[in-house]
Amino acid sequence: MENASARNMWGDFLDAHLEYAFVDAPKVIHFCDNEKDANDCVKLVKKGIKKATTPSLLGLQYRNEPLPKIGDFMVITDWDGMAQCIVRTTSARLKPYFSIDAAYARLEGEGDQSLEYWKRVHWDYYERELKPFGRMPRESMIVVCQEFVKVFER
Repeated sequence: MENASARNMWGDFLDAHLEYAFVDAPKVIHFCDNEKDANDCVKLVKKGIKKATTPSLLGLQYRNEPLPKIGDFMVITDWDGMAQCIVRTTSARLKPYFSIDAAYARLEGEGDQSLEYWKRVHWDYYERELKPFGRMPRESMIVVCQEFVKVFER
């Protein structure tokens, strides 16, 4: 783990949870592709409001990132890379974009938590995410619905 802040937080977590001493090092991420949204989202996780994230399957494939698995840990940082909390994946499902419903949009916890808000901001994000690869989002594209629970914070 290259991020010293994340490495220190993971170490603190392991000190309290020795049962995870032999799991793989967690992925270190910040949400979104801009400072304001990344910082807002990690605050929502810390408050227990944001409990899901939804990357596009194509985006993960183009970046050669593995699919999330139940039980995976992630250290969530702010935009500047300072570790804020650790989450653990509780569900990971592949679904077409058009099938996202209001209950799932509420789990993401962003904006007014409505399906309309979710669809607007995620569509805009997927456009930016896929543009460098010469792709555009589609209603039928597969997204990765990753639910998680916060397990540690300072």
